[in-house]
Amino acid sequence: MADEQMLDEQNLNADKSAGATGDDLSARVQVLEEQLAAAQDQSLRAAADLQNIRRRAEQDIEKAHKFALEKFAGDLLPVIDSLERGLELSSAEDENIRPMREGIELTLKMFHDTLKRFNLEAIDPHGEPFNAEHHQAMAMQESAEVEPNSVLKVFQKGYQLNGRLLRPAMVVVSKAPAPISPSINEQA
Repeated sequence: MADEQMLDEQNLNADKSAGATGDDLSARVQVLEEQLAAAQDQSLRAAADLQNIRRRAEQDIEKAHKFALEKFAGDLLPVIDSLERGLELSSAEDENIRPMREGIELTLKMFHDTLKRFNLEAIDPHGEPFNAEHHQAMAMQESAEVEPNSVLKVFQKGYQLNGRLLRPAMVVVSKAPAPISPSINEQA
């Protein structure tokens, strides 16, 4: 680019010394103006590219901060499942187990509070319509009490981290009861 400018200046000086006409000079000015416009366009494009790179880098950093705990949180989910299962299986009436049950309940509450602080939310869809984006159907069961395609039972809660699915809820989905067909004996 510097070589081109030097050549252009030399040509311009040669034109002047050779007694160039006004038309030659105006043509030369037009060429230089076009070169200037092209250089300005390149400069604007480079600035836009730089701005896009900066924006993408900021988005990547934001995502890294937002989802840095994804693997760690995923590894903790089985611990929460075990604590919840232990509470389900323990009897609330048994006085020998009562202190241990209360300790598990407090531990689980602290666990849930901590998860909430870091935007890890449980998905417990019992009774809700089935959503393939957040639920994983483990089985289908006929049911006349609820609408077809509703969640009847939750085997395992799902979790979201900052709105991103970490683990789908494992569920049993309802389906319409099969129509009762007349038996062979009734047809005869």
